[in-house]
Amino acid sequence: MSGDFVVGADPGEIVAEAVRAGVVPGAVLMYGRGSDGPVHGAAFGAGVSPDTLYDLASLTKVTATLPCVLRLVEAGEIGLDDPVLKYLPGFGKHQVKDRVKDRVTVRHLLAHSSGLPAILEVWRLPGTAEDRLAAVLAEPLEAPVGSRVKYSDLGFILLGQIVADLTGKPLQEAFRELVAEPLGMTATGYLPSGPAAATEANWFDDPGRQDAKSGVVHDENAESLGGVAGQAGLFGTASDLAAYLRGGWLAEDSPILSSAMRAEALRCQTEGLDGRRGLGWTLRGDSFDFMSDRWPPTGAGHSGFTGTSLAFDPVSGIWCVLLTNAVLYGRDNRARQLRRSLHGAVAAAYGVGHGDAHGVADGVAHGFEVPPGDVREGGSGGSLNGGTDGAGPGSRITS
Repeated sequence: MSGDFVVGADPGEIVAEAVRAGVVPGAVLMYGRGSDGPVHGAAFGAGVSPDTLYDLASLTKVTATLPCVLRLVEAGEIGLDDPVLKYLPGFGKHQVKDRVKDRVTVRHLLAHSSGLPAILEVWRLPGTAEDRLAAVLAEPLEAPVGSRVKYSDLGFILLGQIVADLTGKPLQEAFRELVAEPLGMTATGYLPSGPAAATEANWFDDPGRQDAKSGVVHDENAESLGGVAGQAGLFGTASDLAAYLRGGWLAEDSPILSSAMRAEALRCQTEGLDGRRGLGWTLRGDSFDFMSDRWPPTGAGHSGFTGTSLAFDPVSGIWCVLLTNAVLYGRDNRARQLRRSLHGAVAAAYGVGHGDAHGVADGVAHGFEVPPGDVREGGSGGSLNGGTDGAGPGSRITS
């Protein structure tokens, strides 16, 4: 994309142009301000409707795993500063000097500061889902606890297991009871029974299959864990995610989280380190931040490998949900600049944000030039959102 950010550019036109230009196959956009203000948005692309079900990829982390953990914290069943070993004794294996895993807390996992590596391709391992979870538990740290920020799928796989163990229910049931039902998210969950937007023309982990991958989680690790995991696996609609942001995070009387718990989750947990992370959430200024320079500095968000994102600001009340299946066009096709353009336009539409619009969108309103690599959020198959911690050929980070 090229050009200048145009103040007042219509967010819907930005997404429509992205579809016309082949940045994404289709999309559903919803945005607004406050917990009860008007909701704006539309569906874009052939066969896409407001009710189209999307693979949410790493939005699973902040839509399912995070609120489940926080609800258990408020219930007194989890302590944020408790060692992970308290809940997962198997986590203590394979310790290395000065990288002792018994120092890792639940808070470290939520803030991606545990010292765990970004990913472990357990889907390539033989055996059962239980064998693959055991491999995650046994994976050693690659950095001292609390010494850096490195986005890690492994940490959220572990958090999902903690939720399942403490509730005595599969993660999908815990999510339904703790999050989806209180917020009326009737279409969002794991293991969908109906159709969903396709994420691949064929299957990366099964070259013999030539049918489109639809309704099965795109993330191979999550698929190998039975389709239900803490880092990926959730499918949902834009309207449900709008309900999650509005009712769960912006409403004064949120039915799932107290105001104090939400404030703690949105407080930077990684001051002095090489990233700005809340509990689960990406904060403004982090290397994974896609929210544009115009989005308020108090904002938070998260993105997903398949081309999804959500963001909100607890102060101004603005919020935005964008669901796409951009990954259908290849694993090196990312919607990063689309996200930045869109969030700059949403902020401008409500007259909020800080500074001027310089550099906000890297080319927003009209015309989507997409030079090779220009919409990628990291190396092909590596980590996303501009990071330099590529996990190597054929691997993935789902943020």
